[in-house]
Amino acid sequence: MIRTYFNEKAANWDEAVAEKDVTKLEEMARRLTIEPGFTVLDVGTGTGVFVPFILSRIGGNGRLVCLDFAEEMLNRAQAKGFAGNIEYIHANIVNTGLNDEIFDTVVCYSSFPHFQNKPGALNEINRVLKKGGRLFICHTSSRLTINDIHRQIPQVQNDIIPDEVEMRQLLSAAGFTEISIYDHDDNYLTGATKLG
Repeated sequence: MIRTYFNEKAANWDEAVAEKDVTKLEEMARRLTIEPGFTVLDVGTGTGVFVPFILSRIGGNGRLVCLDFAEEMLNRAQAKGFAGNIEYIHANIVNTGLNDEIFDTVVCYSSFPHFQNKPGALNEINRVLKKGGRLFICHTSSRLTINDIHRQIPQVQNDIIPDEVEMRQLLSAAGFTEISIYDHDDNYLTGATKLG
C-alpha cells in the first residue's frame, strides 16, 4: 500500500529523495499566486520540504494547513518546528473532513502523482477552495523526469503526472477553469482556478 511505502521512507526522505536546491524551491514558490494573509492548504506535505517557502509567502497573518495521509511523513514535518500559524492534519485528500470554501490557495508540491483517486482528490480540493481560489500542482523536475523516476520504483510505478490533455480533462471535470500547464526541463507547474 502506498501509505506504508511513504511511512517507511519518512526517516530518510530528506537525505535520499527531497529537493535540496533551495533556489529552485524559492523560485517555484514565487510563481504561485500566494499573497500575505492567505489561507493555504498544502496537500501531501510529506516531511515539509516546501513548507518554509509557503510560509514565506503568506507572512505572519496567513494560515497554513499541512495535510498528508502518511503519518510518519507528517510527524517529520511537524518535528521541524516551523514558526507560523500552521496546523497538521493526518487525512486522505479524497476525504479531508475540512469545511467548504476555506482556502485561498491549494498547493500540491511533489504529491499529485501519488493521489490514487485523482478525480476524487480534485473534487475535494475544489470543495475546500474559495470561489476564485487557485490550485497549483508543482514539481522541481519535468513531467517526463518525475514519471521516469516513478516507473523505476515498483511501489509507485503507476503514480504518474498525466499528460496535458488528460490533466486538462481532470481539472475541467472537477470544476476548474483558467488552466495553465508549464512543463520544462527543470520544473512542472499546473495552475487552475475554481469557478467563481
